[in-house]
Amino acid sequence: MPAPIDRRLARQTAAARAPFATAGVLGAVEAGLIVAQAVLLAQLIAQGGLGGRSLSTLRGPLIALAAVLAARAAVRAGFELSGRIGATRVMSELRGRLVARLLLDRPGLRPEHSRTGELAASAVGGVDALEAYFAGYLPQLVLAAVVPVAVLGGVARYDPLAAAILAGTVPILIGFMILVGKGTEAQTRRRHGALALLSAHFLDVVTGLETLRSYRREAAQRRTLAAVGERYRRETMGTLRIAFMSALVLELCAMIGTALVAATIGVELCAGALTLQAGLAVLLLTPELYGPLREVGQQFHAGADAAAAAQRIFAAIDAHPPARDARQGVVAPVPDPRRDAVRFEAVSFAYPGDRGPVLDGLDLTLAPGSTTMMAGPSGAGKSTVARLLLGFATPTAGRVRCGGVDLSELDPAAWRSQLAWLPQHPTLFSGTVADNVRLGVAADDAAVEAALAAAGALEFVAALPQGVQTQIGESGRRVSAGQRQRIALARLFVRDAPLLVLDEPTAHLDRDTADAIHETLARLVVGRTVLLIAHDDSLADLADRIVRVDPGHARVLAGGPLVEVAA
Repeated sequence: MPAPIDRRLARQTAAARAPFATAGVLGAVEAGLIVAQAVLLAQLIAQGGLGGRSLSTLRGPLIALAAVLAARAAVRAGFELSGRIGATRVMSELRGRLVARLLLDRPGLRPEHSRTGELAASAVGGVDALEAYFAGYLPQLVLAAVVPVAVLGGVARYDPLAAAILAGTVPILIGFMILVGKGTEAQTRRRHGALALLSAHFLDVVTGLETLRSYRREAAQRRTLAAVGERYRRETMGTLRIAFMSALVLELCAMIGTALVAATIGVELCAGALTLQAGLAVLLLTPELYGPLREVGQQFHAGADAAAAAQRIFAAIDAHPPARDARQGVVAPVPDPRRDAVRFEAVSFAYPGDRGPVLDGLDLTLAPGSTTMMAGPSGAGKSTVARLLLGFATPTAGRVRCGGVDLSELDPAAWRSQLAWLPQHPTLFSGTVADNVRLGVAADDAAVEAALAAAGALEFVAALPQGVQTQIGESGRRVSAGQRQRIALARLFVRDAPLLVLDEPTAHLDRDTADAIHETLARLVVGRTVLLIAHDDSLADLADRIVRVDPGHARVLAGGPLVEVAA
């Protein structure tokens, strides 16, 4: 059986320690109430039901029993509520850490060893598995640790022999649970792996439906999904078989232990070595001893699911270390790109797992107020230069400086507040047109409309059903590639940043749309420092100079038509 609580998970969920501590205290209180309930119930049965005394003479024990039952119900409710609160906090904190690592620490860099669907399964389904772990499994472990001790103490008070029998059966039960746990852990890891693979395949199919249809690969993908789904079914059934078998054996062990104690009590009652009330108390306490242990066995599979999910989540976090040590803080004032040049000084960069560097000794200067066009074949490192400038990555050698200050010494948020980025494939989030334009900027409707007009998007936005309040994005109205690009350009106008990074702004657009975007860019770059990434010379007239990037090299050319230079 795995450790009751993952040490790393415990260290990173400090916010949930108070609810879990409360659950532990309430578990101890419930253990005392269980013993009190059994003792009072045995007294009532022995003196009233079998002793012939009237209920009026047993008013005190009846009131006490009712009070114990009410207190036990209240304590149980508080116990479960504390576990739920702790589970909610753990889930929120862990999901926040995963998103922060992927979104804030290493933005712009795709996971090298994980598919998007696998990460989604870990962030959503994997984190949700922790609810059963913290709200069910861990609280039950508390009861399993506290209740048997209290019950054995209560039984020993009346019948030491029965207490010895019960104490001897508990280790056997725990040993069997450990054996079951070893098999369950490996089975659960395989099931989670199959689920992550199924999620990744399904997401690939959904995002590539048009491509699959155009190449007539629908049937092949159905077969692939069916095969992966069948694998997940087999792993799930294997887990259920272990769960049912373990439950059967746990019940059998508890039944045998209870039968041994009942037989012992019967012999002692016949021999006069035990009173009826004491025998009844022991019989009533015996099921309470095995109950928490059986519940742990039933909840163990939820704990195994959570442990496997936590391993995948921590693996995703570890696979994406922060781009810089957050403890460095701000060690230098943020320079102003309006006055200070940005310099790449002997910069090299290699992605993890690649055989060689994408950039090797790049020297480049972005002068204030100038437009530098970077051109070259795919894979030459153009987008990598943009990521280094945006602070999405740090050089493996060399440095990127602005005004003599290394970007790695700056607060990333403060540096990015002076930048605006137009990626090759801009993302429109689920929301209104206005929300997408003012992304990251507190702008009123007038500023949004002015930005849309400057980007040449106001005409088609005005034609939408609700204008700038029309819902777009994944859960709203779909827009064309050109319209998407214009809305993204409006973000740049409303942000009004002094440093622009434009990554293939006219790629994948038809000629008319590209020409219209070209005119918009001509207005946008005026008075700003611009890094313009392009694969051809269609935007060369916007540039003050052109940088030709070949794989591992960079050459600076004079402004004007693109000139091919051999690497």
